[in-house]
Amino acid sequence: MSYQNNLIGDKRFWPMFWTQFFGAFNDNVFKNALVILITYKSYQLMGLSPEQMVTLCGGIFILPFFIFSATAGQLCDKYSKSNLIFIVKIFEIVVMILGACGFVFENLPLLLFSLFLMGFQSTLFGPVKYSILPELIEEDELVHGNALVEMGTFLSILLGTIVGGVLISYPQGGVYVSISVILFAIIGAIFAKCMTPIKSNSPNLQIQYGLIKPSIDILKVTKEIKSVWNSVLGISWFWFLGAALLSIFPVYAKNVLFAGESVVTLFLALFSVGVAIGSILCEKFSKHRLELGLVPFGSIGITLFILDLSFVGHPFAEGTTIGSIKEFMSYPISYRIVIDLLLISVFSGFFIVPLYTFIQQHSHPESRSRVIAGNNIINALFMVVSSIALAAFYGWGLDVVQILLILAMLNAIVAFYIYTIIPEFLLRFCCVIFTRMIYRLRIQGLDNIPHDGAAVLTCNHVSFVDWLFIGTAIKRPVRFVMYYTFLKLPFIGFFFRGAKVIPIAGKNEDFTLMEEAFVKIKEALDNGELVCIFPEGNITKDGKIDGFRPGVEKIIQNSPVPVIPMKLEGLWGSFFSRKYGGKALSNPKVILKTLWSKITLVIADPVAAENVSAKHLENITRELKSDT
Repeated sequence: MSYQNNLIGDKRFWPMFWTQFFGAFNDNVFKNALVILITYKSYQLMGLSPEQMVTLCGGIFILPFFIFSATAGQLCDKYSKSNLIFIVKIFEIVVMILGACGFVFENLPLLLFSLFLMGFQSTLFGPVKYSILPELIEEDELVHGNALVEMGTFLSILLGTIVGGVLISYPQGGVYVSISVILFAIIGAIFAKCMTPIKSNSPNLQIQYGLIKPSIDILKVTKEIKSVWNSVLGISWFWFLGAALLSIFPVYAKNVLFAGESVVTLFLALFSVGVAIGSILCEKFSKHRLELGLVPFGSIGITLFILDLSFVGHPFAEGTTIGSIKEFMSYPISYRIVIDLLLISVFSGFFIVPLYTFIQQHSHPESRSRVIAGNNIINALFMVVSSIALAAFYGWGLDVVQILLILAMLNAIVAFYIYTIIPEFLLRFCCVIFTRMIYRLRIQGLDNIPHDGAAVLTCNHVSFVDWLFIGTAIKRPVRFVMYYTFLKLPFIGFFFRGAKVIPIAGKNEDFTLMEEAFVKIKEALDNGELVCIFPEGNITKDGKIDGFRPGVEKIIQNSPVPVIPMKLEGLWGSFFSRKYGGKALSNPKVILKTLWSKITLVIADPVAAENVSAKHLENITRELKSDT
């Protein structure tokens, strides 16, 4: 396993990390300084009020994502990503020099033009930031890498926002901002120059220029893999929600809490730090590999704590004035508000890190940048819709507390919809809760599972929940072959069907269904999937391994792929085994006795197709033992 505990210090990763860190930092120094300049000097342009000008700034920055994302994605796939990043960072220096002139001379049109160019530069950089990671680091480092990128991004946004506000507040603040943005653009370019050279994945790609058709084509590429497209929609929903919350913070602080700007800064800090914490915790909880089960965990947490924040209501009497963070924290209710805001953002980290990692792992390398560009287009669209929805809510006379309640309900509805069209997310969530909260799952030999390509997994059959432990241990989707009646169960059958379980019956029971099962197994293996079977054919009644049936030999004859024997230890005697009177689920008393007991999945070396026989696999399984 190539996982690095100190990826932040790895030469493959740190130039990219610090390049994106200072890029996001610089963007927010510039944007916040500009917003404060417009707000406090009451700048107007074409008859627009300062408040309208601030809204205009957000639109100007996001406009290039609609216009240029399609072209940016194509450029990133066609040319060397490392070279392109350096060119983009050099362009950033030029943009910051223009912006510096705008600040020094307080030239608003020049500042707005520079802001547009910054949006253009971010549009070019966005597809590279995520699509280059799988080419810089190994697959089993991707969760860690994405966690660090998300942590760095949100911390840099926080620091940049604070620094921009502080610098512009000084006399001659425009000069300080100008020096700062140019300096950090140069630092970013230096880090970009240190990046590991990356070759192009699609050097023969023909670039399509324009606005409408290239964008449509990029979205078609993004939709090619349904699971990737659904993940894009999930990320875009997060940005819808995040944009709404960030817009609500100032209004919530002013109109609900009667607090000053320092409390708004506290809320921004909580949001940024919380996402950073959530990203790192996500990487720890997922054991450094993609764990889709954390996505429902994140969405449930976001919903609950937005809901609780709305239940706080209006905690202070009309006419209350809170001037500082210290004064705000002197009220007991403030701790509940702070905890809600922090945990909303922590669970946001659980939500987005696995989705970004999933897109990187499951999109085709030759079109990965275009998929990320398509993601950016949809993200931008959802953020615009978020702004329109907020404006509509305010127009209907709703206050911030009511809007928070609506957002919580919308998030619950969207989450429910996502998990009905992608049951695997919720299934993995249930697997994680069951195997890590109720039992202690230990995995031995996980490196023997290939990161890609077809293989057959075999395992002894100890209980009715063996598949739960195997599905949790192996991060790749696994197609389980199960007795067909399991798919007819009222609740769990829904998850089995969503996870594409292959139903099978005995030869004498339903010969046609059995033959159909072998056809589906072959199709899955031909598609490069993992298929798991229980060659004993039945759950053990005495805790011992029964003889393996020859069905596995037929599978390998049809599809000569490696077979990986596995053995589960620790489930015999559980509530789900047949130890008590030959019936499972019949002795509730053992639930408490076996709570938090240790379960071990031992994974053997792969057996080449030419060496596969039922007896040989049975002998290997019998000899497998955990090392504790």
